Amino acid sequence: MSVTATTAKPVSTRVELEINGVAADVRAGLSTTLLTVLRDELHLTAAKRGCNQGVCGACTVEIDGVPMRSCLSLAHGCVERPVRTLEGLLETPRMQALQRAFAASGAFQCGFCTPGMLVAAHALLAADPTPDDAAVRRELSGNLCRCTGYARIVAAVQDAAAAINASGEAAS
Repeated sequence: MSVTATTAKPVSTRVELEINGVAADVRAGLSTTLLTVLRDELHLTAAKRGCNQGVCGACTVEIDGVPMRSCLSLAHGCVERPVRTLEGLLETPRMQALQRAFAASGAFQCGFCTPGMLVAAHALLAADPTPDDAAVRRELSGNLCRCTGYARIVAAVQDAAAAINASGEAAS
């Protein structure tokens, strides 16, 4: 008696996601990550494929307003949960202040970690408009940078917070 192995094709199904306020109808397998859908299907490339194990933070996006690793989030698990990528946050006053502060302070060199750092910092400033050094370091601790160290990144987040607070604008 011989046993034959069969190779089953991965099953992909239709998934409707809300990405940056827009409905996205994609096909994804049950094990397809949100990162794969964002980059390969929707061509939203700000979230980077770094370690692909949830360690580096390069793929950070907001899911339900909370910074999450898109490499660990299954696409099917994001149904009815709004997802915001860096691309979807670029026009917000908070993100614009963060970008200006990062550029002014030289908070990045190669830029690979920057999208994840910016998304995490955006969520931090939404929750705490005046974070101290410890709060910034704690909230960004899951985002790794190999180029700059973190002093300039922490300073940039605090500079952005100060600019937002000085402007008196509600920064979404």
